[in-house]
Amino acid sequence: MLENEISTPEVETLQAEVAPASFDLAAIGRQIEAILMVVDEPVTEITLASVLQVPVDQIVAALEALVPTYEDRGFTLKAINGGWRFYSHPECSDVVEKFVLDGQQNRLTQAALETLAVIAYRQPISRARVSAIRGVNVEAVMKTLVTRGLVEEYGLENETGAILYKTTSYFLERLGLNALTDLPPLAPHLPDIDGLDEILDSLTD
Repeated sequence: MLENEISTPEVETLQAEVAPASFDLAAIGRQIEAILMVVDEPVTEITLASVLQVPVDQIVAALEALVPTYEDRGFTLKAINGGWRFYSHPECSDVVEKFVLDGQQNRLTQAALETLAVIAYRQPISRARVSAIRGVNVEAVMKTLVTRGLVEEYGLENETGAILYKTTSYFLERLGLNALTDLPPLAPHLPDIDGLDEILDSLTD
């Protein structure tokens, strides 16, 4: 049958069958924003596509549509090191720097002190394991400790690929210690410390 002999309804049916699925870029953009608001590391387009279950090209289109919407805001959306994340706007760097530096003059909260203690005695350790030990999410506290120069990244965990953290030389300086071996013994205060690894392993099974 020649193409010009196919009826209009049949042509429309064939076109519908081969047409690519349509996606709501605005809805995808909102979902991407929600994800990027809770991450502390850049997220790749492939990861976003996997989570949202949409093609990578739709993720790229949604991201490209979002970027210009933040031009007049205090933050921007950038692709850094193969992934996407929100960053403070370069034009606001002065006030951000002042806020960070002023914040360093404040005393650490109880939550920050407890988190710092876990890192000091269990380093190198991932954020997830710190959270497991403390029983709460420590993302914000970890950022505070890193910002104040007390904690820094120290490679990746072999099993999960998670970022590991350790204390810094500034930490030792602030505590007046020459080395981590000068930290007071922890075992007398934590009688179940020997079984901690088993507990952590059970949480990741």
